[in-house]
Amino acid sequence: MLQHSSSCIEAPNMSSAVKEVTVKLPRSHDRPEEPWYRYLSIDVIWYVLGYTVFHPFVSWVVVLCLRAQYTPYGNPEMRIAIAWSILMSAIGIFGIISDRIAFGSPREVDLAEEVIVITGGVDGLGGLLAETYGMRSANVAVLDVKTMDQDEAEEKGVVYYQCDVSDAKQVEAAAAKIVEDLGVPTILINNAGIVHKKSILDTTAEEVEQTFRVNTLSHFHTLRTFLPHMLREGRGTIVTVSSVLGHLGAANLSAYTASKAALLALHHSLRAELAQIPEAKEIKTILVTPGQMSTQMFADVNPPSNFFGPTATPADLGKSIIKLIEKGESGEVAIPLYSHWIGFFFVLPVGIQQLIRRWSGLDTAVAVSRKLAEKN
Repeated sequence: MLQHSSSCIEAPNMSSAVKEVTVKLPRSHDRPEEPWYRYLSIDVIWYVLGYTVFHPFVSWVVVLCLRAQYTPYGNPEMRIAIAWSILMSAIGIFGIISDRIAFGSPREVDLAEEVIVITGGVDGLGGLLAETYGMRSANVAVLDVKTMDQDEAEEKGVVYYQCDVSDAKQVEAAAAKIVEDLGVPTILINNAGIVHKKSILDTTAEEVEQTFRVNTLSHFHTLRTFLPHMLREGRGTIVTVSSVLGHLGAANLSAYTASKAALLALHHSLRAELAQIPEAKEIKTILVTPGQMSTQMFADVNPPSNFFGPTATPADLGKSIIKLIEKGESGEVAIPLYSHWIGFFFVLPVGIQQLIRRWSGLDTAVAVSRKLAEKN
């Protein structure tokens, strides 16, 4: 069980000077030996196709190459190349227009003028985001129940506040200190989360309540606390870290998946409410629905298929989140690839859905890991 602090610890003032951060790059012999095909996945193939066959610019380059060879416009290969280029360009333009209709114009983001609040920012995805922004001398406040000493916080370039985000009073106290130490928060990354890998019958009422308090209710506390500051500033970005399991559910993860499913509805409700507030025009929202991540929380769960369902790394997610934040855009981050297209799963006949669940091993992954743990 997690130990929750009863108060927020005052953080020291951070220097604005750029700090030298030592980086230890992984050596080749530090990495486990894996056959080459272990690194091949549908995500890698899709990524390559997206920058080649399905890229409008590359498609038109093929047309230009054919013309350079004096290929007549009437030839079949030229007609196919032009038609494909027009189709790829049309899809790209449609995507831009669709995003603009859905999310509006991007806001201007200057890290020197932003104050970033990250919950659960000691390790995992939150820790990576905090450290990345800290190395860039951004104003970063980390809220977490896990401890971080002052030297470690200064080395990472962040200001640390020991705070249980499931407690509304502690969040309010931390917010007051953040405003005093760093300024008005304008970027909120709701990342804190816990998991109990148990069946519904084995999970206690206290564990269910704790899961919802940390994974779900904490978002309400931080939104009620930090959103008014963003409205007064007339700008902001809110990142909601949910999970693809919020769509799917999974055996032996009932409390976790239910708490993450609630975040999906919360995100859409938040967007709908912000759309009705004139002062919220420049407040952007980002929904993150990752698949299984290579973090300590799910370290004992092996992905059923490394090709179709590879494990997402915090670096992959962090890169996409940071890109949207700094472009000042709203949007969604869904990694691996199946997370992005999960909506089509529910269009399939229920029998096909059940066969896919059995084939994927979705509902046995945690049970298998528990049996292995008991044997060890």
